[in-house]
Amino acid sequence: MVTGMMMNNKNKISLLVVSFLFAAISSSSSFSPPSSSSHGYGHGHGRLIESCCTTTLYPQICYSTLSSSSFLATKKDIIQLTINKTKDIIQNNFHAINNLLTPTTTKRTKIALHDCLDMLLRTLEALDTVMQYLATYNPTNKYSLIRQHVDHLKTLISTTITNKETCLDGFSHDKPFAKSIIQPQLDHGGKMCSNVLAMINNMTDTDMMHANQLNNILGTTTRRRRRRKLKEVDLWPQWLSARDRKLLWWSVVTPNVFVAKDGHGNYTTVEAAVAAAPLGSKSRYIIKIGAGVYNEYIEIPKKKTNIMLIGDGRSTTIITGNKSVAGGSTTTKSATVAGPSGSQAVALLVASDLSAFYRCSMLGYQDTLYVHSNRQFYVNCQVVGTVDFIFGNAAVIFQFCDIQARRPNPGQGNMITAQGRTDPNQNTGIVIQKCKIGATSDLKPVQANFSTYLGRPWKEYSRTVVMRSLIDEVIKPAGWSPWEGDFALETLYYREYRNIGPGADTSKRVGWKGWGVIKSRSEAIPFTTTTFINAWNWLLSTGFPFWPGL
Repeated sequence: MVTGMMMNNKNKISLLVVSFLFAAISSSSSFSPPSSSSHGYGHGHGRLIESCCTTTLYPQICYSTLSSSSFLATKKDIIQLTINKTKDIIQNNFHAINNLLTPTTTKRTKIALHDCLDMLLRTLEALDTVMQYLATYNPTNKYSLIRQHVDHLKTLISTTITNKETCLDGFSHDKPFAKSIIQPQLDHGGKMCSNVLAMINNMTDTDMMHANQLNNILGTTTRRRRRRKLKEVDLWPQWLSARDRKLLWWSVVTPNVFVAKDGHGNYTTVEAAVAAAPLGSKSRYIIKIGAGVYNEYIEIPKKKTNIMLIGDGRSTTIITGNKSVAGGSTTTKSATVAGPSGSQAVALLVASDLSAFYRCSMLGYQDTLYVHSNRQFYVNCQVVGTVDFIFGNAAVIFQFCDIQARRPNPGQGNMITAQGRTDPNQNTGIVIQKCKIGATSDLKPVQANFSTYLGRPWKEYSRTVVMRSLIDEVIKPAGWSPWEGDFALETLYYREYRNIGPGADTSKRVGWKGWGVIKSRSEAIPFTTTTFINAWNWLLSTGFPFWPGL
């Protein structure tokens, strides 16, 4: 399964089990902003708070959060104060959830509760990181620096919102009692995280616009540089070491350690090699995995940084497991292998930021690849499954990948994607570009007996874009499937752009308000690697090929 995968030095990546950042969100309610005098604000102070709160999904919480604040001079001051108060709420949530762990708690509920506790701790860490970025945020910097800063801010807060949903999803196969207790504890903190994201968008969108205007006036040289080939030195990030530049062009790659089933390496298991990797490594730490089937569960902890796994080939180096949701595990703790008759089992779960995969295969049935959160990239990979087999809420792009639906159970249908955006301000979505979408050999002869769709909306603001891909006839003419009733059909964002193949005909597609065909390059460009995941800033360092434009 594994040929190449990389992670940055800030978050972790896991083949089977990943711990997450956490926060919460719930439905919005209408609210009319109070007058400045009703909260005792000064006139200018009140206008500033109002300009921030009216952009949020939960303005009443925003105003009440700031009601007893001292003088706040800038939007950044307001955001920082809101984050500090959000951290207080998250800490209270942690203690409340921890109290639910008792000797009589069921095993599966304990797993879900521990998932939530871990997410809460990671959320606090994420909010601390956001505060650090805000402390150094300077709207007078040049456009490229501001954009990099803004991408980090939006990604971190988007992920905290995602994790509340992940926490609650962990109780979906259990009795509703635990979930009914957990959900009210999380709502307030989640809404505050949503408000922080809205306020960050409000502040930075203006700054980005002004910086871009200046960039357009003074940026002739910059635009020329962007047209140059990847090999030119001035496109390399300044922090990229000479060693990593060599890795980029796949010259001599010297692993730090070898994993071999036959005992001829440094370790016989991947888990042991990861456990022995250094903490906080500033340079790339390469683990070469020899041919063989490794029946194990791998988690690369957050403190194990800059780890790169390289296999002997996606058909020869295989990592597998045998857990499933039906077997008492949560989705986040499920393993890689489960037949179509079983419940869902995740083959690969990725929650690390700036993660890249090259020439890997993710093979499963339901819920094969969980692109949970943060920024991710997959190139020349193979993804195979049945129901919702690419799902999650990352900002993720697939390029030159082979995406195949396989034969499901009788009466089942195949959904290639189930994107999970819950907040319209999140910078997340699934983008499939220059890929091939088709059927496996076991499905092709009987594909008329099963319905296969490009996706369905897992969450309210689900966002998926398929562009310049080859779509086989396995995809039904309607293209997309509802989740349940008319849920999210008006709020989702599903788009298709210049696809080819017998399944690419859009004349009989669904008539939902949220679906459409992209008709211009200007609408498609935001979903390229350059824009959607800011590839120039980090993807070069992986050494993996990528297509920067349309």
